[in-house]
Amino acid sequence: MIYPIVAYGDPVLTKVAVDIEKDGELDVKQLANDMFETMEAANGVGLAGPQIGLNKRIFVIDSSLMLEEDEQEEGLRQVFINAEIIEEDGDDWGMEEGCLSIPGIRGEVFRPEIVKIRYFDENWNEHVREFDGMTARVIQHEYDHIDGILFTELLSPLKRRMIKGKLDKITKGICKYDYKMIFPKR
Repeated sequence: MIYPIVAYGDPVLTKVAVDIEKDGELDVKQLANDMFETMEAANGVGLAGPQIGLNKRIFVIDSSLMLEEDEQEEGLRQVFINAEIIEEDGDDWGMEEGCLSIPGIRGEVFRPEIVKIRYFDENWNEHVREFDGMTARVIQHEYDHIDGILFTELLSPLKRRMIKGKLDKITKGICKYDYKMIFPKR
């Protein structure tokens, strides 16, 4: 099932998401499959629960979609449930980021090159792993979503002022997008 992507301005995007209960009613395997399908339909590399209107600590990534064919780094297609970043390390490096919830806006974000994270997969197996490079960046971006942080908050003050008008238009549904979206109720 392909979900509509929640657009900038919806309060669910700025709330800290809550943990998923292991024995709860939520079918995390089906949800993860639906999230991958939604992400792929929107040509994304990651998608978090809040972006589909679900205030739960789950996100999916496929960092292989960000890599060039000749890169040494291997991509990762993974589900992260109830993730917790344990440590971020290395030099901060900048890269232009975008977001499915904020179509048409991109900006340079600086993030540490290494992230160590504890999470459960869709089978409720616990993992503690360290990632670097593009995979670390995608994880950090999606992790920010479950903490209620959007990449636009990490931009320079000047860049934030420059995009304010565009962000206001997105909240009103005045933007170009080529995937299912849902805009805040006014």
